[in-house]
Amino acid sequence: MDIIIRQARPEDLAALLRFQQGVVEAERVFDPTIKDGSVHYYDIAAMISSPDVHFLVAECGSDLVGCGFARIEAAKHYLRHRLHAYLGLMYVDPTHRGRAVNARIVDALKTWCRARQITELRLEVYCGNRAAIRAYQKAGFAEHMLEMRLGLTEAESTR
Repeated sequence: MDIIIRQARPEDLAALLRFQQGVVEAERVFDPTIKDGSVHYYDIAAMISSPDVHFLVAECGSDLVGCGFARIEAAKHYLRHRLHAYLGLMYVDPTHRGRAVNARIVDALKTWCRARQITELRLEVYCGNRAAIRAYQKAGFAEHMLEMRLGLTEAESTR
């Protein structure tokens, strides 16, 4: 069955909230500081209607199988570009991975950004998430900055 990439709609919210929890669960393996239980990285309902966010879903038949967004943000004052797009909530249902769904979402987000004269894309990925890093490298991204942390509590120092 063909996969269609389209803009997210309010009626997609339940699936997008599920996808967000899928991302959280996948990232817990790489980040011991994420709280237990349900975590909400983004206000998805607000993002769907924001003019500065392009929220896409991948649809296979009547099922949503993936998502991702580009959000236009102000760049730091010392950078050459004034604005950039932050890509986030990049998710593909495990049963549809390996079918270039993420690549198609990224390509559509690039097109939207270019149409708005955005010349820089940014995203975050855990350094231990080699599969995601490879997927983003295939889409043209390069490693740029490594964020480091040091937990100062006894519980954090053992992780």
